[in-house]
Amino acid sequence: MTTNNGYAKDVLVSADWVEDHLEEFQSDDPDYRLVEVDVDTELYDEEGHAPGAIGFNWETQLQDQNTRDLLSKGDLEELLGSHGISDESTLVLYGDNSNWFAAYTYWQLQYYGHDDVRLLDGGRDYWVENDYPLTDEAPDFPAVEYDAKGPFEDIRAYREDVEKAVQKGLPLVDVRSPEEFTGEILAPPGLQETAQRGGHIPGAKNISWAATVNDDGTFKSAEELRELYESQGVTDDEDVTAYCRIAERSSIAWFAMHELLGWDHVRNYDGSWTEWGNLVGAPIEKGEAE
Repeated sequence: MTTNNGYAKDVLVSADWVEDHLEEFQSDDPDYRLVEVDVDTELYDEEGHAPGAIGFNWETQLQDQNTRDLLSKGDLEELLGSHGISDESTLVLYGDNSNWFAAYTYWQLQYYGHDDVRLLDGGRDYWVENDYPLTDEAPDFPAVEYDAKGPFEDIRAYREDVEKAVQKGLPLVDVRSPEEFTGEILAPPGLQETAQRGGHIPGAKNISWAATVNDDGTFKSAEELRELYESQGVTDDEDVTAYCRIAERSSIAWFAMHELLGWDHVRNYDGSWTEWGNLVGAPIEKGEAE
């Protein structure tokens, strides 16, 4: 495992630990499974991946294509079971962009009650840049049964929860770039604009997801993370909601607060700005936070 760094939960594994367990990850035995989750599978297919890693396309495989929602429990069971992942597997996730989509998948699996899921600290970039093993061979594991639990709604925020947070002045953490937060742009450069309006949810604090990680993509220590949030008035004695554009970056913040710091009352608003920025009548603010 990684050095604990004061974290509340043992939910990170190091690249060295994954390398030491590559034999188990390549076995037909479902006790250990390694999954790379990216926005699509281009990097996985064309530039290689960790040996034994299953490749998931976040956009097409981990989202309901008709409702723009999480997979149903049944669809998640089918997806995981068909790739040789059981509900008892020790499941390690990693992906591009410092684990954006891997963290979202971690959150989604927690929503459906997977008991033993971890993130590879640093994600795909750390693995590649530090010359860990790569292969272009995709594994083909025997299908197994997967029985999901839940859903556990206490880690998910819906629009009505956000409306209540605005009314009550509860902490909202907007993890997007300052330019997105102020309304100067609607999406990161090169990515699809998914909202009609720019700005942020009233009262939100702009605490970038990038501030939670080091230059190499690994997470900062618990002490550093606590200082990051508490310096902006976000503490563990209130209900906290994180959001971004499509909830992948806010999953990093949710992971930092809920899993690494152990704050019990943190939710990820997966509708995020794509929903809020398109809602008729929903209040927004523009410009710098006060």
